[in-house]
Order: sequence, then C-alpha cells, then structure tokens
Amino acid sequence: MSDLRSAMPRSVWLCAVFLPLALSGAALAQPKPKGDAKPASSKEEKPGGATLVATFGDWGAYTAQSGRSKICYALSEPKSRSPANLKDTKAYLFVSFRPADKVRNEVAAVLNFATKDDGPATLAIGSTQYELVTKGKNAWVKDAADEAQAIATMSKGTTMTLQATSARGNKTTDRYSLAGFAQALERAKRDCP
Repeated sequence: MSDLRSAMPRSVWLCAVFLPLALSGAALAQPKPKGDAKPASSKEEKPGGATLVATFGDWGAYTAQSGRSKICYALSEPKSRSPANLKDTKAYLFVSFRPADKVRNEVAAVLNFATKDDGPATLAIGSTQYELVTKGKNAWVKDAADEAQAIATMSKGTTMTLQATSARGNKTTDRYSLAGFAQALERAKRDCP
C-alpha cells in the first residue's frame, strides 16, 4: 500500500469535509431529474463549507474551501445498502480534486461504519472490479494507478456496487446509480482546474 493510501491527513480531510454533510442531512436525498444540470437553488452552503454547485441525475458537484485550498468533488449516496441495519446510515462515494495538494481524480468512499482495516473490499462496475483499501470508516481505490481506469469505467456504466467488511466481520454492500456521474465529474474538474 502506497504512502498516499495510508496518509493520516487524508482521513482527517475526509472527516472534515464529509462528516458535516452526514450530520446536516444529505443534499442528494431528493430524487433528481435525469439529464442536464440543475443548478443548486441558492447554492446553499453546508456546514464545513461544502456547497452543492449543481446536480446531474443522481450525482452532485460540490466545492469547499479549506483555508486557501479549494476542493471540488462529484458525490453520490448509495441507492441501497445491506445489511438492512445500514439503511439509515449515510454513505458517500466521490471523486475529488484538490489542486493545492496536486490531487486529481481521487476515488474514495465514506462508509460511516467501522471497517476492518485493510479488509477485503471491492468496487464493481459491470463485470469490472477494483480493489479497495479500507481504514476506519473510509475506503479508497487501492492502487492509485487504477483510479483513471475506474473513473472511465464509471463514466460508461449505469450502476456500481461497493462491497466491504465491517470491523465485526459483516459483509456489506452499497449500490450506486451512475446516472449523471460523468457530468458531475466534468463540473468538479472545471471548478478545480
């Protein structure tokens, strides 16, 4: 596992940006029409500084400011979670851009339950699977070199499934729609060149 995948500041960044979103209620909880972008009405700012810029299908494009560093990302929530006791626990899968840190196209998930650190986890889009690494309540594509291919596969897919193992050893499954992913990703890229 590379230093990038095990860096503590990344976990701190994930918590700083996504924990406030989870606590404030999901911005993507309401159904979104498919197709063109819907500008966020009034560009409401969420705690932690995250602002929903636009929605595209089941995905949103967000920006946040952390000091002088701008962060942009495309984000969605799972359409379903199993086992059933996870249905009221918010989770997010996102692709982030942090120009100040020279980070682009970083695929990650906030699962919001304790995972088995370095436990088995996968992201499946159609018949293509990518290994994930888990730490705490988060997961990332294990090999950063696979991120561009994972994003290309997500852009062409319709659904994806994230499977992980909880700290208790339970198998979990999150199912995501990819409707609007490509458009939300392009917007996030544009907002953080």
